[in-house]
Amino acid sequence: MSCSVKKPSPAFTRRSFLQSVSGLALSPLLSLAPYKPLFAAQSPASAILTRRIPSTGEALPVIGMGTWLTFSVGGSEAGRARCVKILEVFFNRGGGLIDSSPMYGSSEEVIGHCLERISHHPGLFSATKVWIIGEALGRYQMNNSQDLWDVPRFDLMQIHNLLDWRSHLETLKEWKAAGRIRYIGITTSHGRRHEDLEQALIEEDFDFVQFSYNVNNRLAEQRLLPLAAERGIAVIINRPFQTGALFDRVRGKALPPWANEIEVANWAQFFLKYIISHPAVTCTIPATSQVAHMQENMGAGYGVLPDAAMRERMHRYFNSVT
Repeated sequence: MSCSVKKPSPAFTRRSFLQSVSGLALSPLLSLAPYKPLFAAQSPASAILTRRIPSTGEALPVIGMGTWLTFSVGGSEAGRARCVKILEVFFNRGGGLIDSSPMYGSSEEVIGHCLERISHHPGLFSATKVWIIGEALGRYQMNNSQDLWDVPRFDLMQIHNLLDWRSHLETLKEWKAAGRIRYIGITTSHGRRHEDLEQALIEEDFDFVQFSYNVNNRLAEQRLLPLAAERGIAVIINRPFQTGALFDRVRGKALPPWANEIEVANWAQFFLKYIISHPAVTCTIPATSQVAHMQENMGAGYGVLPDAAMRERMHRYFNSVT
């Protein structure tokens, strides 16, 4: 087992109440720049903030999009039309990473349907997962996902919830070497299996890792986020709204009077800016089935981000009102 440090190179739907209400010291916040050089100055207000993928230096918008439940609309014409509009807003506001999985019902098929109907999506960063036991079945599943999305290759293929991860990793290494995928990742959710995930990140050189983290669930600050920073691994945060539970916690509660200092206009942006301001986080992937909520989510990727002191202030305020 190798413990060497890898060297980096040069939600669910918003709750209805939103319609009525308007600690880790790794390093200073990494610079956020619009698709350009390493540690460039903060981007202009017109450009979405980005973080660099440590293994390559490629910039990625800090707000991505998840598709669990929200894009599993089957053959519903109304549902598919709504998903097209959601993706149009996502791309128009500078979004890049779309995350899915064979586990997510018809989501991959619906993504492919939407991409076919959107003429302009140059910033697409396609990310899905392999979620099955067995190397041969994994290859079949990933090929099927590529057919459903109708993309020439995936930017990121992740091993979903560590399922048979050693078998799939060999395939992913082979596919990456052949140019069939660009990055390799591994995921977990619900805060489960953190120790197993840590061990995988130490043993192997993953480009990406995905797990849960939010203002109410800071467990990842103890080990996963520091380990990812040390190993030079990009971090995707799932379940940023704790499957909608965070909105329930602040139902009817006002934003802090100082929210304008970090350009936060609603609770969604409060929660998302808390996450993406952590120096080890590359992007987060809120999911939504509403166009208006996609507008809110994407707004978190612009303007001022909280510094370490402000992040603690946000955490204290959340606890004080819940």
